[in-house]
Amino acid sequence: MDPVLISPFFIDYVLPLILVFTLIFAILEKTKLLGDDKKQINALIGLVVGLILIAFPFARDIVVLLMPFLAVSAVILLVFMLLYGFIVGKKDGDVLDRGWKIAFGAILAIALATFVLIILGWWTPIYDFVVNRGSGQIWMNALLILIIAGAIIAVLKGSSSKDS
Repeated sequence: MDPVLISPFFIDYVLPLILVFTLIFAILEKTKLLGDDKKQINALIGLVVGLILIAFPFARDIVVLLMPFLAVSAVILLVFMLLYGFIVGKKDGDVLDRGWKIAFGAILAIALATFVLIILGWWTPIYDFVVNRGSGQIWMNALLILIIAGAIIAVLKGSSSKDS
C-alpha cells in the first residue's frame, strides 16, 4: 500500500483540485471581480473550476507535470536570492562597491548554474562538448584573456578612484 501523500489518487486528483481551487479563489478575491465580500461565490467558482480540471486528464496532466518544475525553479531562485542577499546586503560600513557586487553576483549565478547542471547530470556532456571537441584551447585562451582583462580593468579603476 502506497503512503497517502504519494498515492496516484492524491497526486493526480486531490493536489490539482486544491491548487486550482486556491488559485482561482485567490484571483477572484484579489481582483474583486464579482464584488466585495463574495467569498462563498468565489469559493464555489474555484471549486467548480478545480473539479472541471480534474475531469479532463489532458489539462490535469499539464498541471501535474508543471508543478515539479515550478517547485525546483522556486527553490533555485530562493537559493540565488539568499546568496545574492548576502553579497549585496545593505549595512553600515558596506565595503563593496557596485562593480564588486555585480562581479560577485555573476560568479554566484555561474556557480549556481554549474551546481544545478552537476546535480542533473548534464555537466559532463556539456563540459565534454565545450572542452574536448578540439576547441578546448580556444576556450581556455578566451578565459585567460577575460581574466587578464578583468584584472587590468580592476587595477585601472582602483587607481583612478584613488587619484580623484
